[in-house]
Amino acid sequence: MGFKKPIKKKNTFKYWIGRLHLWLGLISGIFVLFLGITGCILAFQREIEDAVQTYRFTAIQNKPLLPPTQLKAIADKALPNKKAHSVTYQPGKTTQVVYYHDALLYYYIVFVDQYTGKVLKVKNMDDDFFRIVIMGHYYLWLPPEIGQPILTTATMMFVFLLLSGLVLWWPRSKAARKQRFTVKLKSKWRRLNYDLHNVLGFYITFIAIFIGLTGMVMGFQWFAKTVYWTSSGGKSLNLFEETYSDTTSLAKLQLNAAAADQLWARFLKDDPTFKGSIDVHIPEDEKGAVEIAKNPDPTTYWKADYRYFDQHTLKEIEVNHVFGKFANASTADKIIRMNYDIHIGAIAGLPGKILAFIASLIAASMPVTGVIIWIGRKKKKANKPEQLKEQLN
Repeated sequence: MGFKKPIKKKNTFKYWIGRLHLWLGLISGIFVLFLGITGCILAFQREIEDAVQTYRFTAIQNKPLLPPTQLKAIADKALPNKKAHSVTYQPGKTTQVVYYHDALLYYYIVFVDQYTGKVLKVKNMDDDFFRIVIMGHYYLWLPPEIGQPILTTATMMFVFLLLSGLVLWWPRSKAARKQRFTVKLKSKWRRLNYDLHNVLGFYITFIAIFIGLTGMVMGFQWFAKTVYWTSSGGKSLNLFEETYSDTTSLAKLQLNAAAADQLWARFLKDDPTFKGSIDVHIPEDEKGAVEIAKNPDPTTYWKADYRYFDQHTLKEIEVNHVFGKFANASTADKIIRMNYDIHIGAIAGLPGKILAFIASLIAASMPVTGVIIWIGRKKKKANKPEQLKEQLN
C-alpha cells in the first residue's frame, strides 16, 4: 500500500475563522481600501491648510480685538442671506465666522481680520478639497442615511478582520514565531506579498483597531450608546441638547446680541494670557442661549470647556449633556469627547497623526495583498490535478 496524505480536518476553530476572514475581507475590501486612502489624505489636513492658506493667519497686534457681533455684521455683508453659526478667535489666527446649516445644506467660512474688520476670504466649504474628501470618507458622497451605514458596516467588518487576522497570524511554534515578525524583502514576490499582508497587518492591529472602533462610535448610535453605557456604569448617553434662554423672565424679551460681546469680553478679562481658541455662538432669536466654547488646545477638541448663558440675564445655564463644562465631564463623557481625536491620532500629537497615517496606509493595502493571496491559492488548487496527472503519466 502506498502512503496516503492525511486529510485536513475542516471543523477546526482556526479553519472557520479563516473562512470568515476571507469572505468578510472580500465583501468589505473595496470600502476598507477607500477608507484607508481617504484617511491618509485627511491625516495632515490641518498642517497642509496652515501651510498653503496664508489668509488663515493674522499677526498679533497691540490693538483691541473687534467684538463678535461686529465681526458677524461684517461677515453678513460679505455673505448675505445666510445665518452665522459661530465666531472663532485664536491668537495669531484670522477670526473665522462660520455659516453652517444642516437643513439648508450650506457651509461657509468668512475669514475676517479681527483688528481691522477686513474680509480676507469667503470660502464655500462645499468646494473645499478636504471637505469633499471628508464627505466621501463619512458618507461615500451619498445621503448620510445611506452612505454612513454602508461605510460603518464595512468598518465593523474591518475590526473583525483585525481580530481574526491576529488569530490566524498567531504562530504554532517557536520556529514559526521568528518568521511572523519580519518581512523577507529578498524573497519571491508571492512570499513578499504574503509577509506584507501578515506581518504589517500584525504591527498595525493595535492602532487600526482604535481607528475602527472610533469610526463605529461616529457611525452607529447604538455602538456609541453601548460604549457610553459600559464606561459610565450603566448611564444613558445624552450627547447634546439645545439650550434656551428664559423668555418668561422680567428681562426684556428681545434679541440681545450684545450679550455675546459682554460674555466674550468677560472671558478675555478673566484670562488675558489665554493662548487657545474661543468660539462664540450668537443666538439667532430671543429664545437662544449664548454658547462660548473655550479650548486650551486647538489641535484637539476633547478638552474644550462649553459654557451656556441666558442672553437676557447673562446667568450661566447648567447642562447635563456630554458637551458641557470640562470640569464636570465624567470619564464616560471624556471618552466620547476624545473619540474624534483618537480616530485621527491627534490625541497623541504629531506622532499620533504619523502613526494614524501609517496605519491607514497599511490598512488600505490589506485588501489588495489579501486578494493576491486568495487568487494565488485558487490557482495553486486548480494546478494540483494537472500536476498529479503529470506524475501518474
